[in-house]
Amino acid sequence: MRIGIDFGTSYSAAAAMVNGELTLIQFGDAYQFRTAVFFPEVVPNPDDFRLTPALEAQVDTLLLSMRREHPQVSEAQRCRDAIRVVRRQWMEEQTRVAAASIASFQDALFGEDAVEAYLVEGTGHLIESPKSMLGYRLDPPVRRIIVSIAAHILEHIRLTATRQLGVPVRGAVIGRPVEFRSSMGPAGGEQALELLREAATIAGFDEVSFLEEPAAAAMHYHMSLPERQLALIVDIGGGTTDVAYAELGGGLEPVIHHSWGLPKGGTDLDIGVSLHSFMPHLGKDVSPVPVHHFVEAASVHILPKQREFRRQNYRLVDEPFGSRLRSLQQLGATTRLNRLAERIKIELGAQARAGVDLAFIEKGLTIEVGQPDLLLAAEDFLQRLRRLLAQARDGMVEMPRSIFLTGGSSRSPLLQESVRASFPGVAVVAGDPSLGVVSGLAAASSRTARGCTGLCLSRKDQSAALARPLASVRGGISTAGNECPREE
Repeated sequence: MRIGIDFGTSYSAAAAMVNGELTLIQFGDAYQFRTAVFFPEVVPNPDDFRLTPALEAQVDTLLLSMRREHPQVSEAQRCRDAIRVVRRQWMEEQTRVAAASIASFQDALFGEDAVEAYLVEGTGHLIESPKSMLGYRLDPPVRRIIVSIAAHILEHIRLTATRQLGVPVRGAVIGRPVEFRSSMGPAGGEQALELLREAATIAGFDEVSFLEEPAAAAMHYHMSLPERQLALIVDIGGGTTDVAYAELGGGLEPVIHHSWGLPKGGTDLDIGVSLHSFMPHLGKDVSPVPVHHFVEAASVHILPKQREFRRQNYRLVDEPFGSRLRSLQQLGATTRLNRLAERIKIELGAQARAGVDLAFIEKGLTIEVGQPDLLLAAEDFLQRLRRLLAQARDGMVEMPRSIFLTGGSSRSPLLQESVRASFPGVAVVAGDPSLGVVSGLAAASSRTARGCTGLCLSRKDQSAALARPLASVRGGISTAGNECPREE
């Protein structure tokens, strides 16, 4: 059985075609879950302690020292004290090894449950948005952790789908952005796909292919169009924004003429809100603390940046900023601040002002944020979005009849208005923000199982697209005009 998987930066979802009907995979009470996983801290059991030859040697060394330093103490008491010290050191080492080996944790929680458990327990490991790190240069230990986290999430999806569908799920079409967030250019995109393939194999998938997310959304929209038309697909997700220019509907195969990508999305708006509205109250622009410290604190989805922020020493920073920054360094504090930024972004889409309680930073600390603040926080992303849409507009031979808008961040009135302003007079069709991409991936997974996804590149663009590593789709897009032959 094959399924479609939208492995998102902020949220993930899965779906399958069963007897020609779309079946969404349910995770708890919802059809998606926050792309976060929590691994509880492993506490070693003292009853597992055994005196191995190596530990007995440590006991003997301690006894020699105790006999010299405490000759008045009985040998039996010295022996008990030495074993107690060695047991404590053994437990500390077991805890350290467990903390360094996230892949060995068996009691993982996912989605909102993961975030809540992390904030309530105050221990353990929370990894959010691992997709955002796949294209970055990673040292070997971090690489292993990220692959392990992605594998846990993909396995969670596979096992949940298997239980719901009642058949083993072993194949998947996984959505991918046109351009991954990366610090290495095109090589980062290639690495991201390599890591996803590795994670999917660990998760128990035997067959995996990838399909650009706007192409998947185009396939979903295509199935609803009775007449042939040119359409622009705009998919604004949590970590990336993708656009595709396509010929859809009318009972013919969909044709993707071109696609464009921006490695920015809704999480960048969250960071913008945090930096513009929250961080000045912690000393940004009004203290000697370098600005990049605040960027690191706000980037909850990038492990190295979070680690670097927690290493900083703010004891010499003038008050009240020093104590506020030290509070933000506490486990879970940056996650709480990021969730508040996300909440404020959503609330200001429907109301003029919103209040924020930062009591976890400092008792009595509250701030108020208004829509003008959101506009300033979003300005960088809005400029990038407008440039992306202008690039797409300049690359079209004919204006689209409609714009299909999807992706979790497409809910934002601010972003909707930017899309409309870039294409005045073109009808905007609001797709399901959460499930537009995964629905198309499910359809693609069904067609791939039969030997074809049903997506085709136009002859004009196929050679350039296939030469571009970030646009290639293994086992996904046919390059034979509007025909879609079966795979050999």
